[in-house]
Amino acid sequence: MDQAQLPPFIHTLLNLGLVFVLPIALALIVLVPQAFRILREYERGVVFRLGKLVGAKGPGLVVLIPFVDRLVKVDLRVVTIDVAKQEVMTKDNVPATVDAVVYFRVDDPIAAVIKVENFWKATSLIAQTTLRSVLGQVPLDDLLSQRDVINQKLQEIIDRQTGPWGIKVTAVEIREVSLPDSMKRAMAKQAEAERERRAKVVNAEGEFQAAEKMVQAAAMIAKEPIALQLRYLQTMREMASEHNTTTFLPLPIDLFSAFLKK
Repeated sequence: MDQAQLPPFIHTLLNLGLVFVLPIALALIVLVPQAFRILREYERGVVFRLGKLVGAKGPGLVVLIPFVDRLVKVDLRVVTIDVAKQEVMTKDNVPATVDAVVYFRVDDPIAAVIKVENFWKATSLIAQTTLRSVLGQVPLDDLLSQRDVINQKLQEIIDRQTGPWGIKVTAVEIREVSLPDSMKRAMAKQAEAERERRAKVVNAEGEFQAAEKMVQAAAMIAKEPIALQLRYLQTMREMASEHNTTTFLPLPIDLFSAFLKK
């Protein structure tokens, strides 16, 4: 049947249907995304209802009142922040440029949203100021040799300051320490002098031990004079094995005993 042949009341019903169905469909398209949210396992949603805190929701499906509830997503995974290079002055007045990496996660999503405006930026600034403060209290040698101890101290201080925000700092790592060229040359000279000192000490210890052994050998030879003759013959044998033209005329040592007694 042609639409023109339909009764007038059917036309009226169709027109009314279009008038009501289209707004309802548009309302559903707009309201459904506002009413239902899906949060992943590592996400939490802090819900505010007319500006008042309701609580943390998730993971999974979260039902909201459209235009009344507002949801703020918070990621609970461990994230990293690169602390920009900082110019520091160590305890022994040595300038250095240091950068670091901070690892942290959100333990309390509610505190991270309502107690600080931007916990990322706040944690980064706290890490920068703490880095300059702590490294200014240690000498250069400790900064280069005891980096693990300094990292642990930095982690404890930053975590204590960010704890009220619901942030847990898991680790802080000093990544690079840059020194001026003049300081590098001075450290190279110091290391060279230290190596020379150790070489002289080792040489002196060797001379001392050799002298002790010679004294012990002299004491043994004094007790047994025949040992000196045996040593004399052994020396002759070693020199004769070199196949040179030197001629040896061995003489008994007893011939010189009278002169030695005088």
